[in-house]
Amino acid sequence: MRARDVMVRAVATTTPETTVEKVARLMINLRISGVPVVDRNGQLAGIVTEGDLLRRAETGTERRRSRWSECFSANSRLAAEYIKSHARRVEDVMTHEVVSVGELATLGEIAELMETKRIKRVPVVHDGKIVGIVSRADLLQVMASGGAASANEESDRLIRERLLAELRTQEWANPAESNVVVSDGVVHFWGTVGSEQERRALRVVAENIPGVRGIEDHTISGPRYLTPLFPAS
Repeated sequence: MRARDVMVRAVATTTPETTVEKVARLMINLRISGVPVVDRNGQLAGIVTEGDLLRRAETGTERRRSRWSECFSANSRLAAEYIKSHARRVEDVMTHEVVSVGELATLGEIAELMETKRIKRVPVVHDGKIVGIVSRADLLQVMASGGAASANEESDRLIRERLLAELRTQEWANPAESNVVVSDGVVHFWGTVGSEQERRALRVVAENIPGVRGIEDHTISGPRYLTPLFPAS
C-alpha cells in the first residue's frame, strides 16, 4: 500500500494570518491535534500542532528562566521563546520545516519518517499542495487489518474509492476515510457507528461494490462526533 491508499483526503487547514486563538478553537471543535498551514496559493507553508501551543502566556505555561540562566542564553533563543508564547498569528508559532511525502510513498517510507523525525502524522502533497494526511493510527489500522501485502493493489484502491464515493452520497453515513481499509479485496471498517442499523448498512454498501471478497467489521457503537479531519494520533 501507498500513501494514497490510506490517507485522509478531507484535511482541515488554516492560513498564516489566522489568530492563534482561532486555530486553537478549530482543533478543539474538530477534536484534532494539529492543522496544516497553507498560503494564499494553496501551497503547504507549515503546520501548527498542540506542541506549538504548549508554552503560552494565556495559560501561564510560558517558559520562565532565572536571571542567572538568562545570562547564559543567547538573545535569539530568548526572543524565539517570547514569540512562541506571546505571538497572536499562526505564522509566528507554526513549524515551518514540514516533513511531507508524495502520494506514491510506501507505508514503510512513511513509518521511517515518523520514527526518525519523531512525528505523529505526515502530510501528503502534490505539486506543493496538500492532498491528504497519514497518521500513526492509519498505519495501525492497516496492520490490524491484515497488513499491506496484496497482489491486487490497484483493485483494492478502486474498491476503496468506490466505497467512499457511495458513502458520501448517504445522509446516514459518516465516511471518515481513515476508517476504511481494503486489503486483498477484504473491506475493513473501523471507527464508531451510531446504531446497529448503520453497521448493517455499511456491510450492505460494501457487498454491492464489485470486487469485494469479504467484509471485516471492527467498528464500535457509541455517540458520533464530527469526523476528525486531522487525526490526533
